Amino acid sequence: MKITPQCVVALTWTLKDTLGEVLDELDEPVEFLLGGDDLLAKIEEALQGHAVGDTLELHLEPENAFGEYDEHLVFLEARTLFPAELEEGMTFDGATLPAGSNAQIPQDRIYTVTEIYPEHVVLDGNHPLAGIALRLNLKVESVREATEQEIGRGSLGTGFFKLEPLTPGNDTLH
Repeated sequence: MKITPQCVVALTWTLKDTLGEVLDELDEPVEFLLGGDDLLAKIEEALQGHAVGDTLELHLEPENAFGEYDEHLVFLEARTLFPAELEEGMTFDGATLPAGSNAQIPQDRIYTVTEIYPEHVVLDGNHPLAGIALRLNLKVESVREATEQEIGRGSLGTGFFKLEPLTPGNDTLH
């Protein structure tokens, strides 16, 4: 079966930056829904018409990946607003930031704690790969038709570098 819009494809890959540093590696196949929210548009476009066993090498500029880095999405917030167990790398949903946070912070983003100081915390609303050109070597491991339920959901829940909020007591970051 060839890859078509709204099918499920299992992929393995190696993702590198332009200097060759490995950023992510999928050794075991992971299924993604094409025509939904699981993969970047340029990856879906490149996969069309391919079949099991095919390999692709993609170069994704920031505008086709996670966008340019936007310094206006970096905020300093009072350290006292956050839990004592706060750690760098934790993420917070912009809609549920602690009470007293800057009201100007866009709520439709996930914010990563990038630095912690005694008086303040640095929150970054950029995707961790924003501003980075990417090299993706991927292999098509399997292809199947998507079920109506999968199409209805628009995702298999395995989004490409999708960020989920990680707050104290919630240890699911993917």
